[in-house]
Amino acid sequence: MDMLGRRRYCPFASHGFLLLILLPSLFLFHHAPVAAGAGAPSSEPQLSSTQEAIMVNISSVVGNSRFNTTSNPCTWSGVTCTRSGSSLVVTNITLSNYGISDSSIFASICRIQTLQSLDLSRNSFTDLSTQFFPPSCSMKEDLRLLNLSTNQLRHPLSNLSGFRQLEVLDLSSNFFTSTNLSADLGSFPKLRSLNLSSNELNGNVPTSMVDSLVELVLSGNQLIGSIPSGLFRYENITLLDLSQNNLTGHVLNEFKSLAKLETVLLSGNKLSGEIPASLSNVATLSRFAANQNNFTGLIPSWITKHVRMLDLSYNNLNGTIPSDFLSHPGLQSVDLTSNQLEGPIPSYLSPSLYRLRLGGNRLRGNISNSICNGTELAYLELDNNQLTGNIPSELGKCSSLSLLSLASNKLNGSMPGTISKLQKLVVLKLQNNSLTGPIPDTFSAHLSILNLSQNSFSGGIPSGIFKLPKLSNLYLQDNKINGAIPISISSSKSLIELNLGDNALDGTIPTMPSTVSTSLLNLSHNFLTGPIPSSINSLSGLEILDLSHNKLSGEVPASLGSLPSLIQLVLSYNNLSGYLPRFGQNVEIDIKGNPDLVNGTGNNNSTSTTGKKNPHTVVIIIFTIAGALVGLCVLAVIVMMSLSKRIYRVEDEGLPAGESVPQIINGCLITMNSIHTSAIEFTKAMEALSNHQNIFLKTRFCTYYKAVMPNGSTYSVKKLNSSDKIFQIGNQEKFSREIEVLGKLTNSNVMVPLAYILTVDSAYLIYEHAYKGTVSDLLHGGKSDVIDWPSRYSIALGVAQGLTFLHGCTQPVLLLDLSTKTIHLKSTNEPQIGDIELYKIIDPSRSTGSFSTIAGTVGYIPPEYAYTMRLTMTGNVYSFGVILLELLTGKPSVSDGIELAKWALSLSARPDQWEQILDTRVSGTSIAVHSQMLSVLNIALACVAFSPDARPKMRNVLRMLFNSK
Repeated sequence: MDMLGRRRYCPFASHGFLLLILLPSLFLFHHAPVAAGAGAPSSEPQLSSTQEAIMVNISSVVGNSRFNTTSNPCTWSGVTCTRSGSSLVVTNITLSNYGISDSSIFASICRIQTLQSLDLSRNSFTDLSTQFFPPSCSMKEDLRLLNLSTNQLRHPLSNLSGFRQLEVLDLSSNFFTSTNLSADLGSFPKLRSLNLSSNELNGNVPTSMVDSLVELVLSGNQLIGSIPSGLFRYENITLLDLSQNNLTGHVLNEFKSLAKLETVLLSGNKLSGEIPASLSNVATLSRFAANQNNFTGLIPSWITKHVRMLDLSYNNLNGTIPSDFLSHPGLQSVDLTSNQLEGPIPSYLSPSLYRLRLGGNRLRGNISNSICNGTELAYLELDNNQLTGNIPSELGKCSSLSLLSLASNKLNGSMPGTISKLQKLVVLKLQNNSLTGPIPDTFSAHLSILNLSQNSFSGGIPSGIFKLPKLSNLYLQDNKINGAIPISISSSKSLIELNLGDNALDGTIPTMPSTVSTSLLNLSHNFLTGPIPSSINSLSGLEILDLSHNKLSGEVPASLGSLPSLIQLVLSYNNLSGYLPRFGQNVEIDIKGNPDLVNGTGNNNSTSTTGKKNPHTVVIIIFTIAGALVGLCVLAVIVMMSLSKRIYRVEDEGLPAGESVPQIINGCLITMNSIHTSAIEFTKAMEALSNHQNIFLKTRFCTYYKAVMPNGSTYSVKKLNSSDKIFQIGNQEKFSREIEVLGKLTNSNVMVPLAYILTVDSAYLIYEHAYKGTVSDLLHGGKSDVIDWPSRYSIALGVAQGLTFLHGCTQPVLLLDLSTKTIHLKSTNEPQIGDIELYKIIDPSRSTGSFSTIAGTVGYIPPEYAYTMRLTMTGNVYSFGVILLELLTGKPSVSDGIELAKWALSLSARPDQWEQILDTRVSGTSIAVHSQMLSVLNIALACVAFSPDARPKMRNVLRMLFNSK
């Protein structure tokens, strides 16, 4: 990843964190401050005319919509005043996330000599030349806190010299450079907290800061060289973060001099040598992370004596794990993944240990029967080692286990039933061992991933396994399983990947489920007979279908050719006959070993007939198919209108006096469902709009009405609010075409239109009515009941499934406005994404506003929309990340002018502050809930990364949610 992508991925703490570590005297001014919102009567002290004029100048830059210039500036939000003698003075200004880019504001601020705290973080400043903070700047005399984080400042640090009283400086997430970092930092003689993370600083780690320094954060830069010995003279330091740089060399064994140290982060460098044993002498140390380096040697035996969280993964550590290494009472999380550790796993674990990751080493011996004694383990990963013996049934005592991975070892024997019955188990990975016996009948209802592949399991597939409500990934390939595939597979609700290949399964392929987003189906190398069921066509998200090396017969169903996501089809070595249907040009096909199967429909993408089509031919074919489809659509519409009275003229009979209904120009039923085609009447739909009591929801672009049809059925009618002329409704033919395409989509988590109506100047869409409010209503509607985590997680999963489906369409469907207000609820945990048509029918160029103000709701708009002027899938991922954060925090997308995503990112670099992000009313209900929420938080933070390139694709987001620990 490039530097910009990395630096924007996880910006460090903002002013909210830095304020906590100020000297107690920082805000203890001469007199008590005047609270914002409390008026200042004429008999009370007032601001001097000079300071009031300065504040009016500041207001002119910020915008009068933020500040009421007719009121006392001391009552403005973000402004704090303090009595000084017989008058008031301004001591604190906080203008975070106000969208300010005009650097002229500094000229006014510089004149406030009494200012002690200035927060201009999360704005759009680019210019910070010396003219804005000149040596004569009066503000420099008393300022204690300066926060310019998360802007676009590209200047040397020397431009900020002269702040002699400054104690807290946060310049993180900018583009600052420095030719002499030590000299620049030496100009702040009282600095206690310094955050320069995620900039473009190079050179060596500085050692010229004042001795009273408490926190030093330099992560995400381009610092080089070794960690200097001078850094160990800062005896008051509690936080040292040098992660994600290019540091090399050995780390000096001098940590005993840093007696107050609490957190050391050295991750993501090129450090070598041994882990300093002196860390064990720091009694205050609670977190040490040195992962992704080149450390060698043994693990210091007492390093976990005080540390609660230890991460030494992805190094070259060797030797054995000391017997008491994991038993210290306060230890909570240990990650030693991907080293060269040998010997046995210690038998006794700390009762506080909830995460233990030892995968990717050379550990030997048996898994101890006492590993679960008195522990609260939620995540246990021992994969890719050389462990032997049976899986102890005592693992069933780890009642909090959410993830268990023992894959790629040398384990044998049967799988204990006590493990399959763990009630909180979400992920179980036992692949690539030598396990035998039957697959247990019972598994946790929360199980999402089950991987038992590459073992020697025998017997049949338990029918109940496909009834697990959350099972998304099932891997049973390369075993000795026999019998038929259970017909219960048709009831699966969440399957994404199913691999049953290389077994001894027989019988026919049962009916496939119709409501899941399965992407992989592998039934190869078995003894399956009979035809290929046409129900496979219901797997609209299917990407890979492998039915090779069976005894299948009959013709290949023509419906397989319409699978929209298919990229690989393997049918080789069966007894198939007839003609192969036509498939898309990008589908890789293998049909060899079927003598009676003829590729006679123009498929040139078979592995048995290599070669690529001429690009001109491809274009001709595409346009030919498109033309045919358009012709069929036109013909179908004509037939439908003539046979089923699809077009209506509005009659005014029966309407309330004084009310009128716009005349229908065109009305068309899109759905082919006979229930809806017989129930929907356009005249009744339009009549519903004449009564404002039928309105049940208003959004930024739409108004929803409830309409009851003559047969008693209820539908939702959505009016597109086109008063600002940004809707492209004038082109009725284009509108009809786009809506009809969307109407053919089928996904339970997407609101798909059943019909549309066009009038002279507006458009209306008709949907099924199953409205139970929006996600925003559920979270922020003022109800006293707290929504539990299972409901919130179900909503997250449902929205992710819907968005993954939309992005995976042949022509991806992008969302112009994705927020909790546009996600409808069929029930507490059944979400539906609404307003999917907006991106097709809105023309931002017709609006008087900017693209970024059209494309989305404030708080959900990705930062790049302000300059790319383009709707993207990565932008949708950002909006989804904000929705995840709302579900995790219970907070709205914007609170007190601060965007939720930016607030969460500001805390994300310090895992010990992640608790401040989660909704404690929910996260405290159980360890399992707390753990899963932390995992989902990690996904959310990835989605709202500043750089679009750093955000995952929705399909990967969905899989991560399924796999969330």
